[in-house]
Amino acid sequence: MARKEKLAKTNAMRELERGGVAYVAQTYEDNGSIATGYGIHVAEALGEDPDTAFKTLVTVAPSGAHVVCCIPVALEVDLKKAAAAAGEKSLSMLPMRELESLTGYVRGGCSPVGMKRLFPTLIDETAQLFDDIGISGGRRGLSLRVSPDELASFIGATFADITREGA
Repeated sequence: MARKEKLAKTNAMRELERGGVAYVAQTYEDNGSIATGYGIHVAEALGEDPDTAFKTLVTVAPSGAHVVCCIPVALEVDLKKAAAAAGEKSLSMLPMRELESLTGYVRGGCSPVGMKRLFPTLIDETAQLFDDIGISGGRRGLSLRVSPDELASFIGATFADITREGA
């Protein structure tokens, strides 16, 4: 009988376990590409509805404060809506070169759980339509299915309308 290969735990997985938040880990083949539509490709590879797959984006306010936004992979963050929801004058995307040093995660593997610091987090309100959503597991090739309500409670996130249709 073949033994099941043990999945190496990530910070995101350890943090969820520490907090008693149930999750299901799913792996997928990472093709090394972070092209437009990558999140949709991942959701489809896992047999999931792309509406339930969420990507994690990090933004920065003029004051230097950071705000994390979790949105469906097929949509784009509306920075004006996100800024209003976060109580900021404006937000811009964090330069990609700063992502790993700030969060501890690489592009395509950034999770709202287990970052180096806990940042204010906004989750698009559509997450509440589902029993569970997919988020990055903290590395490329790993997705975690979690309850959006448990996730929000655990990381202190707020649900808000923060998206717009993709171009």
